[in-house]
Amino acid sequence: MDYLESLNENQKGAVLQTEGPVMIIAGAGSGKTRVLTYRLAHLIQKGIDPFNILSLTFTNRAAKEMQNRIQSLVGSEAKNIWMGTFHSVFSRILRSEAEKIGYPSNFTIYDTDDSRSLIKTILNELQLDDKTYKPSVVHSRISAAKNRLISAEAYIKNPHYMADDAAFGKPEIGRLYKLYQDRCKKAGAMDFDDLLFNTFKLFNEHIDVLNKYQNRFKYVMVDEFQDTNIAQYMITRKLAAQNRNICVVGDDAQSIYAFRGADIQNILNFEKDYPELKIFKLEQNYRSSQTIVEAANSIIKKNKAQLPKNVWTANDQGNPIDLIHAGSDNEEGRQIANAIFEAKMQHQLKHSDFAILYRTNSQSRAFEESLRRINLPYKLIGGLSFYQRKEIKDLLAYYRLMMNPNDEQSLRRIINYPKRGIGDTTVGKLFITADEQGANIWDVMGHASAIIPGKTANVIMDFVTMMEAGKVIANNQDAYEAASDMAKKSGLLRELYDDKTVEGIARYENVQQLLNGIKEFVDDSENEDKGLGAFLQAVSLLTDADKKTEDPDTITLMTIHSAKGLEFKYVYVVGMEEDLFPSAMMLNSRADLEEERRLFYVAVTRAEKHLTLSYANTRYRFGKLIDCKPSRFLEEINPEYLKPIAVKSSFNNAPTQTTTKEPFTRTAVKNLAPPVAKPKLKYTPPTDFKASDTSILASGMKVEHPKFGFGMVKLVDNNGSDRKAVIDFEELGEKTLILSFAKLRIH
Repeated sequence: MDYLESLNENQKGAVLQTEGPVMIIAGAGSGKTRVLTYRLAHLIQKGIDPFNILSLTFTNRAAKEMQNRIQSLVGSEAKNIWMGTFHSVFSRILRSEAEKIGYPSNFTIYDTDDSRSLIKTILNELQLDDKTYKPSVVHSRISAAKNRLISAEAYIKNPHYMADDAAFGKPEIGRLYKLYQDRCKKAGAMDFDDLLFNTFKLFNEHIDVLNKYQNRFKYVMVDEFQDTNIAQYMITRKLAAQNRNICVVGDDAQSIYAFRGADIQNILNFEKDYPELKIFKLEQNYRSSQTIVEAANSIIKKNKAQLPKNVWTANDQGNPIDLIHAGSDNEEGRQIANAIFEAKMQHQLKHSDFAILYRTNSQSRAFEESLRRINLPYKLIGGLSFYQRKEIKDLLAYYRLMMNPNDEQSLRRIINYPKRGIGDTTVGKLFITADEQGANIWDVMGHASAIIPGKTANVIMDFVTMMEAGKVIANNQDAYEAASDMAKKSGLLRELYDDKTVEGIARYENVQQLLNGIKEFVDDSENEDKGLGAFLQAVSLLTDADKKTEDPDTITLMTIHSAKGLEFKYVYVVGMEEDLFPSAMMLNSRADLEEERRLFYVAVTRAEKHLTLSYANTRYRFGKLIDCKPSRFLEEINPEYLKPIAVKSSFNNAPTQTTTKEPFTRTAVKNLAPPVAKPKLKYTPPTDFKASDTSILASGMKVEHPKFGFGMVKLVDNNGSDRKAVIDFEELGEKTLILSFAKLRIH
């Protein structure tokens, strides 16, 4: 048992306590995976048959990693542990037992698209409006019911559910749920939620089957227990009821998936179900500096619903947490990109040591563009690159077709999106006619009545008229006016706005971010051509650069939800503003607000060495520049851990923040906001200006630029094919220039 020597006392206790109910409260960075691995290895070394061990995780990656580690300790016997995600393990059980509940053993598993397609078919058959009953919304409602173990029959009989649906103008949800389930069963299919629901149903209705698996799984272990929903916990509790050897591992402070059905009460109330419970608290953080750990503690202690623990670390004190106050969201992107560049140069770090974390995917745009501008490679986790997301490509397709009616790919993409009743057969006929006549597809569509019968021809010609009117506006108005007008008239904005699912809200926010970016493009005095064509060209260049980024050593951009379980040396948590983080949608109850605070705690504890928080004084939303307030979460951090850093705004040469030891207050910081307007440069280059050889450029040199004027070189990056320099200009502040392009005269 040499492996036990590497554990601290609490970790060792959790590994050795194999009998009876056990709860391991694993604080952030406390070595949870090591404890889980060693505990499973210890069970096998004690002589427990691995076939009698069930280990449930939330990702296949986590299960595979753990199995590999156990195998390195005890050999190939580790392969015999029943280990995997809830869905994979329960589907394995259902394959053997499904006939007992009326399904074939080779049942099909429907993914989300399959489920929504079936719901859409049912809506068509019932002649229900799919705008009122959006398939995504209906599916989400059915999914939530199943995760609470509510059958279709029980749903219909419950007056509260029926009254809620009627109040929201969707009284047929219960009926749709019943029809959906009947059709799934008739097709011999289960969706992902059925894998949980039907496992519970199997165990509940067939005691002999339950006893069989209770005898098989003498030891049950559940990872990330704070993320379990009601169905997952109830099944696990049934399996462990006979032997009561159940071990759950998690951290209530990192419960952040309520929107997916996770119920924090499972971990908070676990002791009530098992009065003889043994609790082990893993409180030593091996990941982060003392400053980061103590700041995180000062945040999470504000939550009332939590299990008491005292997370600590023996690591160095570390640097204070940098607090960046930007003039705007665009400025925030530039400052964070420059901060990463400087830290990388000063400390000889890799790009992969850095992560930018945000509340919603729509925030990535400003950081993507700023990182591209100074050639810093990045990758997005948990989401596509901003300009590669479907809703963005859809709207851009409208804009491209406005500017170029011959763009066939854009036409095919959006001619029937949102739905207009122009089906694939009709589209095919239009293109065949254009090919046979040697005509332009746009001309053929303009005379659709000669080819397509009935109302469909009118719909096609209305589409043509809409696009041609959009082109007239684009030729006479700036990019934002033309883009906003088409977003509304196309129906795409309304389509996304009406979808109130988590995914739908995110898509709508992304489209608003695209419009915000176009408004910033128009407002930028450096862009002489403010037309939609110029914007599309700029976007095309950005996406081309994005596609070329293949280097695995990249900066990571992701939502905080996606970052759970990861760690980075340098972490930047951005957009720390009221109504953004915490989200405006999470301010209706204490439970929602506490979940947002746990999300902030997760973000902070991803950092190992250095943490930076940032917020903007103004931000574009819905095409308007709005004033922002610093997040309440910033006030909840003990101010001794915060260091407001002096950064020069590109708006003027005054710092947006001063280094002060006074406690942080929202009011105090708001008063330091920079003006929004950019001043015109006073510098005029001399007639004899001649650029110098920049191969000798070094820190501390004074230089002159034909547009930006005089400045001092702060850093020179000689790595990579493009040498770069950070220069502090007297009138503009800091800029990062690529030396192969920059014309500089050295003084």
